[in-house]
Amino acid sequence: MALTLRSACATLEQAGLLREVITPAGWTLDMDGIEGADSPFTSITYDSKAIVPGTLMVCKGNFHERYLEGADDAGMAAYVAERDYGNATGAPGIIVDDATKALSLLAQEFHDHPERKLTVVGITGTKGKTTTAYFTHAILAAMSGNKAALFSSVDNCVDGVHYEESDLTTPESLDAVAMMAEAVRHGMEYLVMEVSSQAYKVNRVYGLHFDAAAFLNISPDHISPIEHPTFEDYLHCKRQIVRNTSALVLGIPGDYVPLLEQDAARAGVPVSTFSLTDPDATVSARAADPLHTAFAISVRGRHIGDLTLAMDGDFNIANAAAAIALADVVGIDVTDPRVLASLADVRISGRMEQTKDAHSDTIAIVDYAHNYASVKALLDFVDQRYGERHPSITLVTGSAGDKALDRRQEIVEAAQGRIDRFIFTQEDTNTEPHELICQQMSDFVTDPDVHKAIVLDRTQAIEQAVALARDTDGFSIILIIGKGEEKWIKDRNRHVPYEGDDMVVRRLFA
Repeated sequence: MALTLRSACATLEQAGLLREVITPAGWTLDMDGIEGADSPFTSITYDSKAIVPGTLMVCKGNFHERYLEGADDAGMAAYVAERDYGNATGAPGIIVDDATKALSLLAQEFHDHPERKLTVVGITGTKGKTTTAYFTHAILAAMSGNKAALFSSVDNCVDGVHYEESDLTTPESLDAVAMMAEAVRHGMEYLVMEVSSQAYKVNRVYGLHFDAAAFLNISPDHISPIEHPTFEDYLHCKRQIVRNTSALVLGIPGDYVPLLEQDAARAGVPVSTFSLTDPDATVSARAADPLHTAFAISVRGRHIGDLTLAMDGDFNIANAAAAIALADVVGIDVTDPRVLASLADVRISGRMEQTKDAHSDTIAIVDYAHNYASVKALLDFVDQRYGERHPSITLVTGSAGDKALDRRQEIVEAAQGRIDRFIFTQEDTNTEPHELICQQMSDFVTDPDVHKAIVLDRTQAIEQAVALARDTDGFSIILIIGKGEEKWIKDRNRHVPYEGDDMVVRRLFA
């Protein structure tokens, strides 16, 4: 059904968002008095530069009246906003309580609710979202004849074949719905998507219902004045997924599991669980060998097979168990041998990617670890796999600018006492200088036995780490975290081309 001024107002009124419609003739709630109220909008946008004849323009965020200069000449049919812009345009204005919520609902209406034509799986948690998304996508693709789409912080795929680099963990609501519509046109039956805390904070998934959702884990992250002011706010935003799904998959044990179970009970949402330690979980995994390279997978107490992944780490096995639980919830027969087979070869470039130096007893591990929990998990893996060799460990790291201020200290706290050397270097930033972030991280180092250096150029930082490892007697490990395979570094709001951590290591180690 086409989106019109009348139907848009009806949708917004039903959601409790509509205030009134403002036209040059006056303020009203009566659509019969507005010319063109039943004419379909030709497009919907939140970018005033994209206005074409018949466009519904949604004015959200830090929107300025000057952005509507020329909008009438461009053919804007109406606008949605939280205030009156009648001084800038003669088009009808749909005034709402929250423009971001309105955008999400109207995007779904404009594209004829593609989310209802897909089995949508959402994944949230502090760490493991991307890996779990890839594992879940692999299972659903294998079991559906490659009819599974993917929205992740690394890549998006809407046709089951082609992958494009993504900009956000969870796309803006209008962009996400448009991609869902494209997935439907390509014959996709499933969609797996990461859902960030910010997605709920800024209403990117407002009104979106998931057929199944996973809550992997929770630990402090993204705590800053411009993201989540407190951990309580961060957890509260992530918890919203529970009331917006038909079934919940929950990682156990966990400090906040009882609260999440209470959320699910109040919403009438059934809960499945996954675990590496609790054999009574819906999906459980236990190490089948001393080095934890193979794991026995059980579903409801029944052993369905052993699993060895292409990516190391117990946390990746936990992510695989979550993916199996999600597939089970949406009706996949997870006892089918194709399920475990589909997981065995999954690789994500830049995640737990190990490379051996051809010139010394050194390995490098490139990973996206970027907070306390993920850095601790990475070092736990190093201890488990290589601890007996007493390696000299260098950590090459930075931290994102303009957000997640807590990470700068927590990355250091997770690593000092467990490594021999920090090399602080550039990572992505909007406005903050790289040198300021690196100096802050360096100042958080309190262990006098840990060496530290600041090398702002990321390539040079890795080169220095390699040179130091080659000059060290014995076995060395270089951990390079935060960027993975990304071929750019965000510097003062510009995407500057970058070789990629993985490619720098391969070139130096060749």
